[in-house]
Amino acid sequence: MCTTDGVSVTAEAMAPAGWSVPVPAGACTSNQWTSGIGSTMAQTDKPTQKKFPGDVEETHPEIFNLSAMPPQSEEKKPGQLPDHMIKQFFEQGYVIVDSFFKKEELDACREAIEVLVDDLANMLYTGGKIKSLYKQYGLFERLTHIEREFPGANIILHKQGKLPQAFRDLWSNSRLLNVVEQLIGPEIMGHPVWNLRTKTPQNEATTVPWHQDCAYLDNRSYEVLQPTSWIPLLDANEKNGCMEVAARGHQKGKVATHQCCWGGTWYVMLEEEEMAKTLDVDLKKDVVLCPVPYGGMLLINNMIPHRSLANMSEDIRWSLDLRWQRPDKSVGFYDLKNGVLMRTKANPDLKIDWDSFEGVDRHIAAVEEMRKDSFPEAEDPRFDTTIQGPWMRKWEMVHMNRHTDTLSNDASSWHKN
Repeated sequence: MCTTDGVSVTAEAMAPAGWSVPVPAGACTSNQWTSGIGSTMAQTDKPTQKKFPGDVEETHPEIFNLSAMPPQSEEKKPGQLPDHMIKQFFEQGYVIVDSFFKKEELDACREAIEVLVDDLANMLYTGGKIKSLYKQYGLFERLTHIEREFPGANIILHKQGKLPQAFRDLWSNSRLLNVVEQLIGPEIMGHPVWNLRTKTPQNEATTVPWHQDCAYLDNRSYEVLQPTSWIPLLDANEKNGCMEVAARGHQKGKVATHQCCWGGTWYVMLEEEEMAKTLDVDLKKDVVLCPVPYGGMLLINNMIPHRSLANMSEDIRWSLDLRWQRPDKSVGFYDLKNGVLMRTKANPDLKIDWDSFEGVDRHIAAVEEMRKDSFPEAEDPRFDTTIQGPWMRKWEMVHMNRHTDTLSNDASSWHKN
């Protein structure tokens, strides 16, 4: 086991990174996560390589490939995509929509982020963590300057998990839900994990490794299609760290073996050798760069391997990732928080109960559960820049850093048989 120290100063991952969510008392144990999906340990008298809770043998290609595509109506609703794009989503595992949102819809999100950054700056300034509010800088520079003085500031922003009205409006946008309906049908629930991502320039910790989103959720998610819309709030390209996907890597309907944690971060990682062996990914042919202009989005499913590249520009690459699924399926979020119903066939104009959804803060719940599991409380949680979560128990711990220091030194306490 490697015990190299690491430093993480951002909360960026296309994957649902930054979920500070331990397993609560009475929730799913490691064995329960895999119940009905596959055994977590090989039962044999001969020595075998140890398996961890995330490793299962069963596959569910029919949930993610073209056979899962709902019937498409000839008469399209506003915003709905042509059939060939929906078909690509199921065949390739992704589709880029270059132009979708109205400028005012995304501009409102930019303005909301400016308020969030201002609130963060004031909190850090009042707490004696920074000596300047850096008000002279704009949306794409201010957090970078704050973070230079207080490394990890954007992790704090990420963990606050505030859902401004502009974000709510975007997530429940009727045109966007019409597209989601093309992917999963008319019964639509927002997944409890949504994220505001920041990718500060030239930051080692924001180079997110290959992974499948299911690797961060409990194993019940292995049997649920959860489409994600990744929405950049500026033109996203190779220079500022857009996404890459491994096309068709979802076709087997299987989660490959991941490891934890990558470098000085809290991220799980999927080795390219494992990706090729288990998911039949041809790294020379299947890796696709996914630049997305402002106003567009990248749609992916929760089984396709993907990563984000390093931001080598001068600007922060802000983005949102929003998720949905059918409401009759488990969200796979360790029983910490439920989704939010957004639309039904009987009531397509459903009034969304945002208050109940926001009544449970997944990060606060995580901190409380960490304490139950003998994790020490941060000296001042407001300024804590570390992240832990139950995905660390799902996979082999091959690298320790400041995010994992609060975990037991006994690996068996994380990876129960």
